Amino acid sequence: MTTAQPLDVQPTPLALLLLGREADPRSERGVECPGDLPAPSDPDLVARAHAAKEKLGDKVFVLGHHYQRDEVIEFADVTGDSFKLARDAAARPDAEYIVFCGVHFMAESADILTGDAQQVVLPDLAAGCSMADMATAEQVAECWEVLTEAGVAGVTVPVSYMNSSADIKAFTGRHGGTICTSSNARRALEWAFQQGQKVLFLPDQHLGRNTAVRDMGMSLEDCVVYNPHKPNGGLTPEQLRAATMILWRGHCSVHGRFSLDSVNDVRERIPGVNVLVHPECKHEVVAAADYVGSTEYIIKALEAAPAGSKWAIGTELNLVRRLANRFADQGKEIVFLDKTVCFCSTMNRIDLPHLVWALESLVAGKVVNRIQVDKETEHFAKLALERMLMLP
Repeated sequence: MTTAQPLDVQPTPLALLLLGREADPRSERGVECPGDLPAPSDPDLVARAHAAKEKLGDKVFVLGHHYQRDEVIEFADVTGDSFKLARDAAARPDAEYIVFCGVHFMAESADILTGDAQQVVLPDLAAGCSMADMATAEQVAECWEVLTEAGVAGVTVPVSYMNSSADIKAFTGRHGGTICTSSNARRALEWAFQQGQKVLFLPDQHLGRNTAVRDMGMSLEDCVVYNPHKPNGGLTPEQLRAATMILWRGHCSVHGRFSLDSVNDVRERIPGVNVLVHPECKHEVVAAADYVGSTEYIIKALEAAPAGSKWAIGTELNLVRRLANRFADQGKEIVFLDKTVCFCSTMNRIDLPHLVWALESLVAGKVVNRIQVDKETEHFAKLALERMLMLP
């Protein structure tokens, strides 16, 4: 019997990535977190987080997205949606460290908008965004070639959702386009149609379709969907020339799960319920809802809601539960739109152990998981962001 000899096999970058040993800077996946993290049940974590923040003082500014866990939100200096948080970071030039409890594209936006001396930290590099990952720089460049061959690139203005990578924002800036949020998407589209005849909307097809059809009176026939996984996006030159809205085939894995059945079911279970959903939901869900709006809109609507009112919310579960607890003493009944629990899995990668690790590393003088956007990408991405800031 012979003894098996060890194979001289070097792990590939993909294998290391899947094992959590490396980071992939070109997508929003990957984790690099050396050292042991304490278990989430460690009773000292809260005390350690407070101690680290106290030692860092004004040198650190912690941002917490609305979809973060409560255990993380507790330590956020400000909370909000992605763009509000990036602007909040830019408004704190004296903060040496920006710890962004959100996902990768948000930290990139913060790095773009903050000063060169400021360092942006993402506690877990695996906290990405499935929607943002659905549009890569190479795919979008190929799409633009398809539009060029169809003879429509010259009259097409790219509008990219904030939920996109720095590379996609830079593409948008290079081609005369703008960024939008879920709250100003209509204004961004109105501006774009003043510049050209068509819009390439990236990467969320649902926000683009809902804004164009529900808010601006276009028809579903005015919209086509470009699928990056099909030759020529699955579209003919004639379809591209006839379309007004060219929607990228991307979606939010959380908001995309809500269905018309969810709306019908909750209305049957809770008579008199108000259905309030995010515009990243499918068109049929938005059409069946009573109210539609951004995360900030949802919060303000529930703040203004009368006591005793009933609400079914179609957005991420962490926020829905937090709002339900917040308004319980006012008799407002707030439930998740779907029966099935649905957290944003990548958002939830930012947990208290990772936050403590990041803060204690800063106390020790070590900057971990720094998010840096290269200068050329930053320049064009910032150009697109600045166009958004100048929208009326």
